Amino acid sequence: MAVPRDRDGLLAAIRTEFGKLAKALDDVPPALAHARTMEGHARGTQMSPLDLVAYLTGWNELVLKWLERDAAGQPVDFPETGFKWNELGRLAQKFYADYAGVPYPQLVERLHAAKDRIVAAINEKDDAALYGRPWYGKWPMGRMIQFNTSSPYANARGRLRKWLKAQA
Repeated sequence: MAVPRDRDGLLAAIRTEFGKLAKALDDVPPALAHARTMEGHARGTQMSPLDLVAYLTGWNELVLKWLERDAAGQPVDFPETGFKWNELGRLAQKFYADYAGVPYPQLVERLHAAKDRIVAAINEKDDAALYGRPWYGKWPMGRMIQFNTSSPYANARGRLRKWLKAQA
């Protein structure tokens, strides 16, 4: 899918990629949701489908935090307070731990809810707000949202499909 350059493109990318991801998430056998047999986000680690959903939920909720802080006129600490961009493996481990106690079906619901809140936030903005100026470094807000929603959805779907084939 082409890189979105406006609000409609961003919304279409999120809708398309999340729709495909949701189907793959529905195919995860509940008995295997905790099986750490999938390549993890940090080199040399293993994760479960639950960990993958925790990672996506963590990033989606982080995007919401960025948007809320920005709307309140507060500084945004990219990517997250206490983490640098070269520490994303450590951030992934934090997300896994943050949601470890949430049952898989409820965590999938939480991911859906976070995505829906992101879509609502995007719908409140126009193209100028999303793509008219840099928001982080050279990246506009719309691109930062896309980097952390539709792109990871597509990546996660690929991981899940590969994992599901290996389970068959």
